[in-house]
Amino acid sequence: MKPLRLNGRKTNQRVLAKGKLWRGKTMNIRWMPGIPQSTWLRLKGRAPQGLYIGTFAPLSLSKRAVDRNRMRRRCREALRTVLKEFDSNAKNHREAPGGSDGTQRWSDTARGREGSREGNQGSPFCESFQLLVSPRSSSLSCDFRAIVDDVRSFFTLLRSCPQPTANAAPSSSSH
Repeated sequence: MKPLRLNGRKTNQRVLAKGKLWRGKTMNIRWMPGIPQSTWLRLKGRAPQGLYIGTFAPLSLSKRAVDRNRMRRRCREALRTVLKEFDSNAKNHREAPGGSDGTQRWSDTARGREGSREGNQGSPFCESFQLLVSPRSSSLSCDFRAIVDDVRSFFTLLRSCPQPTANAAPSSSSH
């Protein structure tokens, strides 16, 4: 699953104001379920489901733009790496025999071309999420594996989310 971009000042402000905060050792993540409202409206309800990811690094982290950009890139790469890992694990899980009769757990013919859950395009998560990642200063000098471990622990939180009761419509809020 390819991460989708979370862009737009209003969209990012909405996630900052109304999203839940997860604090890790190398990054903070504000997150909220659903598809960004601007994307939903622009694509007239056909917005792809998945993870909408945006990053920001405030000037208080470092005065040097080079350092702030490196922190953002390292966090984004860790997110991409772990998403790829989860996606391959989900594909392996779908291809594994499901029961004693040898049937597959996620049949490509029964669940759609990618073997997805209710149209989530093969997503290992139960619904769409908007993530706004803010690296911490420790992400500049720490080992890359520490950042990956942080992302894994955050994604286990997202994977344990309850199943959505209705179609994933954008979160309604006033502008």
